Amino acid sequence: MNFVRIFVRKMSQNTILKPLNRVGVIGVPFEKGQKKYGVSIAPAAVRAAGLIDELKEIDGLDVKDFGDIETSSCENNVNVNNMNHLPLVSACNKNLSERVSHVLKDGRIAVTVGGDHSIGVGTVDGHYNVNKDMILIWVDAHADINTNKTSESGSAHGMPVALLVRELSDYWPYLPTMDWQVPRFSIKNLGYIGLRSVDKYERLAIEKYNVPTFTMEDVDLHGVEKSITHLLKVLDPENRKPIHVSFDIDSLDALEAPSTGTPVRGGLTLREAIKLMEIIHATGRLRAIDLVEINPAIGNENDRKRTIEAGLCVLKAALGFSRKGSPPKGITDLPIQTISNN
Repeated sequence: MNFVRIFVRKMSQNTILKPLNRVGVIGVPFEKGQKKYGVSIAPAAVRAAGLIDELKEIDGLDVKDFGDIETSSCENNVNVNNMNHLPLVSACNKNLSERVSHVLKDGRIAVTVGGDHSIGVGTVDGHYNVNKDMILIWVDAHADINTNKTSESGSAHGMPVALLVRELSDYWPYLPTMDWQVPRFSIKNLGYIGLRSVDKYERLAIEKYNVPTFTMEDVDLHGVEKSITHLLKVLDPENRKPIHVSFDIDSLDALEAPSTGTPVRGGLTLREAIKLMEIIHATGRLRAIDLVEINPAIGNENDRKRTIEAGLCVLKAALGFSRKGSPPKGITDLPIQTISNN
């Protein structure tokens, strides 16, 4: 019996993922998954705010910018009821899936800056192609698990989870142009945190499949640390699976991130979001993170700055930035003031 326990423990230790200190940044200037102009310029705005330089300041982090993926503006005439711009959504996500897989195979954490949340189809598909045992933490005010039958808007940014999970594949009609994407990810490996604006059929799907979910009501009750710790334990009790975080900026309270298309009051504080990401970083298993729905065209200059800075704080916390500060490299003592004889 003791031998069996030792053998199992050693096997478990062998499967533990090693933390990565290399990241690859991908920009996705895409906004056709929703109806408001501006979210497509977010990758440029976030880079201009110092994304790459700030990530490079994190001790030991190797950062490579893989540029923006190509997005098409030429739309084929495809008729799918209550699903807007399907060909454009499909083409963007196909390119993105390939790019995410490339970054992961290069031994880097895939950091994707969107763009609206429809790009979650491409990021998760690309991650799944490399790590089939991945788990997905969807941090959002909205569940994004509508089908074209249940959506009130017809906007694809409310549908990415439903497009990805194999358990809902029978609830979709045939989707022309989406043949490249086969729903293989299991809803059993999905967890939510931050929800507070959930449609009726989305709630039905969450309850039908018993998806572990921490709404803002639950976060208020248990705190963000217990919430994410429990979520990770349910999805990955052996602490060995790669983690994908898809972070919608509207998971933050609208006061924290006003420049977004579908703000909802009563969300996460920035401090809660940072703590959430610090806990995920500490697992050493983060392999992909999306930052989506920043819209620099909404609000005034202060709103834009506040929202982009919040997004940068979230990414930095996920990738190892310490609020404690870091000592200077290679220096073990404070400088001594020398007295000049002159």
